[in-house]
Amino acid sequence: MEVSSENILAETVRASEQLVLLDRDRSILAFNERVLDWARRPEVPLLERLRYLCIVSSNLDEFFEVRVAAHLAASLSGDTKGDYTVASFDALSEAAHVLVARQYALYNDALMPALAKHGIRLLSHGERNQAQRRWVQEYFAREVRPLLVPVGLDPAHPFPQVANKSLNFIVRLKSAEAMGRNGGQIAIVKVPRVLPRMIRVPDKVAGKGCAVVALSSVVRANLADLFGGREVTEFSQFRVTRNSELEVDEDEVLNLRTALRRGLQHRHYGQATRLEVSSNCSQFLVEFLQQQFGLPETATYRVHGPVNLVRLTQLVDLVADPALLFPPWKAERPQGLLPDVPILRQLRERDVLIHQPFESFSGVLSFLREAVHDPDVLAIKQTIYRTGSDAEMMELLREAVRRGKEVMVVVELKARFDEEANINWAEALESIGAQVVYGVVGLKTHAKMLLVTRREGRNLRRYGHLSTGNYNPRTARLYTDLSYLTADKALTADMDAVFSHLANQVSPPKLERLWLAPFDLHSRLVARIGQAATAARKGHAARIVVKTNALTDQELIRALVDAGRAGVRIDLIVRGACMLPAGLPGATGNIRVRSIIGRFLEHSRVFYFHDGRDGDPQDVLLSSADWMHRNMSRRIEVAWPVTDPALRQRIIDECLVAYLLDDRDAWDLGPDGRYQRCGDPMTGRGAQAALMGRYGKTPRAVLSLPGHAMPIAAVPSPAPVPPASHTTEAP
Repeated sequence: MEVSSENILAETVRASEQLVLLDRDRSILAFNERVLDWARRPEVPLLERLRYLCIVSSNLDEFFEVRVAAHLAASLSGDTKGDYTVASFDALSEAAHVLVARQYALYNDALMPALAKHGIRLLSHGERNQAQRRWVQEYFAREVRPLLVPVGLDPAHPFPQVANKSLNFIVRLKSAEAMGRNGGQIAIVKVPRVLPRMIRVPDKVAGKGCAVVALSSVVRANLADLFGGREVTEFSQFRVTRNSELEVDEDEVLNLRTALRRGLQHRHYGQATRLEVSSNCSQFLVEFLQQQFGLPETATYRVHGPVNLVRLTQLVDLVADPALLFPPWKAERPQGLLPDVPILRQLRERDVLIHQPFESFSGVLSFLREAVHDPDVLAIKQTIYRTGSDAEMMELLREAVRRGKEVMVVVELKARFDEEANINWAEALESIGAQVVYGVVGLKTHAKMLLVTRREGRNLRRYGHLSTGNYNPRTARLYTDLSYLTADKALTADMDAVFSHLANQVSPPKLERLWLAPFDLHSRLVARIGQAATAARKGHAARIVVKTNALTDQELIRALVDAGRAGVRIDLIVRGACMLPAGLPGATGNIRVRSIIGRFLEHSRVFYFHDGRDGDPQDVLLSSADWMHRNMSRRIEVAWPVTDPALRQRIIDECLVAYLLDDRDAWDLGPDGRYQRCGDPMTGRGAQAALMGRYGKTPRAVLSLPGHAMPIAAVPSPAPVPPASHTTEAP
């Protein structure tokens, strides 16, 4: 019996709704496993391996600050239903403990011995000779002891406030008479953050090579000196991680900036989510700390080394041996920008694409600088999300105000962990007369836009910059992103309408070229995926390729699953969390998910759609948005089409084809949530390495991967699967 297309569509929707999605938080931990793999790779320079170990620790810190509190609260209250339960916390804790154990095994068994072979020693107290111990003792007395105030606990001295991620010691003392009464058994020593965590021993004391001591080891060796002759019977370093989400009811506050600044004062003392102690910490001290912080045993991590591996980045900086680091990468001037020709003049003739960090972010700064110094430029509008504390961009905007230009800056005050820097930006710009706004109540402004308005004769003309990444020169050297410079009238008019919406909160604008969240970006993506599915059901070779940092939005996942079952060939290049299980027969057999972990952090978002009909254009969109529910419904995000055929093909070549052919740094996701390496890191071909070759001082004609200028339809992907019939059931 013939089955109608409507019945097939209804069945695929039901099947996709039955699909069990992968756990988002477990997927985040899996991403960090892939990052940790770089610390294992022998071909990676040794200090860079140590840096990757530190990156994983930094990522885990943020994970426990942001993602764990809800699971922990459910566990403590005994919840067994919903998204957060006792079981979800236990499963998350088990995976986190495994990852942390692998970190410290790598640190102790591989990295530290390898560094020692290069003459780089992190000296423990037991390894130090007499001269080195004497130097450490003198350093402690001179630099450390004056800043320490041990707190002995008793009814008059309760457990002190311990800041998020700070280094502390807990000490158990032998009972003794103190101040005319029995002294307390437990004392806490808080170590100030102003002290360096890694200290290089002078060469005359170090002996051969480079000797470094950790601050925790310095304090540990001199603990007894802090307690006036009382005997220290037990001790341990410890660190507590706290929930760091800022909760501000924007509907209830009169001044968001003031409320956030007040909230920042309390961030360091939120709910505890993790306790780290030394591996040899006694059970008595562990239980005492667990009781103080309200944490279960599963939230305690006994570590064989420093409780904060992130601080080992200071060791990398202290040594700085070029032979043990990546060769320095100096980004070239953007190829699309001609030297000694005004950028605005060039944009009147063509759009310009800058592929960071392979090309320099200086092109964006040059665009802004030229606008600031051009007497015919009347207005500059810019969004600020994660700009950091860069002085050059701040000074350019200040100079624009001094020159009498209208400057409007949309500052996102709630950019997580950048709130203080952004508040400082806002106050500094307001103080000199710039118009500073904070976007729309309840929404984060995550779109990256810079708009310049210039008088040209009797007309006003706009020039715009859109980006997948932030206005941050530091991260522009470390993240892969795409910057798009344009004078396209329709696109820049849309940008101006969005700025007006952010400033005065008028009704959402009707846009010609931009797709805007939370208004139509999500629905248009779902519809575009559905269009490809319809084409595939008609027998066309439809194709979707998405490059994004995370895929967790369930409606978009269902749309992709439906399209895959309809016969669309789908490749998803997802750096981090992905909830879509790839390769499930009958459900996601047409979908491949891969993650690229390279020297640079993958950050660009590229969406490719082709319905497979001869002569139909290949749709390529760039965006600030990941495919997450928060990006689609709780943020101001933009996506824009690339209409220039040459730029579109360049994006396909460099951001999609190269990554689909990568067999060095790529990992493929299986239906069980496990990632498998796609090739050999020693002999494989990496997309980032190919792009460095293309843009570096080596010949730049082609990528070193077969596939440059290759039609994307020719790139290998999951074998086509016929459209699902009405009898097929998803597992």
